[in-house]
Amino acid sequence: MIDVKQAYNVWAEQYDTNNNKTRDLEARVLRSTLSNIDFKSCLEIGCGTGKNTEWLVEKAEKVLAVDLSDEMLAKAKAKITSDKVEFKQVNILSEWTFRTKLYDLVTFSLVLEHIENLDPIFQEVSNALVQGGHVYIGELHPFKQYAGSKARFDTEDGTQVVECFNHHISDFANAAKRHGLILENIDEYFDNDNREELPRILMLLFKKA
Repeated sequence: MIDVKQAYNVWAEQYDTNNNKTRDLEARVLRSTLSNIDFKSCLEIGCGTGKNTEWLVEKAEKVLAVDLSDEMLAKAKAKITSDKVEFKQVNILSEWTFRTKLYDLVTFSLVLEHIENLDPIFQEVSNALVQGGHVYIGELHPFKQYAGSKARFDTEDGTQVVECFNHHISDFANAAKRHGLILENIDEYFDNDNREELPRILMLLFKKA
C-alpha cells in the first residue's frame, strides 16, 4: 500500500483513460445532484485531473480547485484554461489557509476515504461556507469497502492499493452535524442501476444551518 500523494502522482498518467466505474459513476452523480442547485463560488476538494472541474466551471462564476497531487493538477491545468478556475496544490489535513473567501458550495469527490479523522475536515468546511451554502460528498459506498473494495490501479510493478479508511454513513452525518451542517439529501447509486447488487457510490448533500 502506498501513501495517497505518491499514489495519485503515479496514477495521474492513466487516471482519465483506465477502466474506472467508481470515477465515472461519481461524475454522473455530482452532475445530477448539483444541476438544480445555484452556486456562484465553489471550492472543489480533490479536483484530480479536472473531471468534475470542467462541469463546475460551467455553472459557477469562480472555482478554487485543489488537490494533493502535483501530477493530477498538471493534467487538470492542461485540460481547463478558463479564467474562472484557480488551481492549488494543498494538503487539506493542514489548516485551510489556501482559501481567501467564503463559498456557496464545497465538493468532495472520492476524497474522504483517504482521510482518517473527519471532524477537522468538517470544521474547516463549515468555516469555508456562507450561511445556506451546500456541501456535496460523493464517496465509494461503505458497503463496497466492507466487501474489500479500495482505490487501486495497475502498473508494470503490479496493482497499487491506495491508503483508505472505512467511514460508516453515520460517521459522515454525525461529523457534519457537530459542525453545523444539516443533511439535506442522501442517495445510493448502483452499477447499471441494478439495486440487487452492492451500491457503488454514496452521495450526501449537507447545508450550513
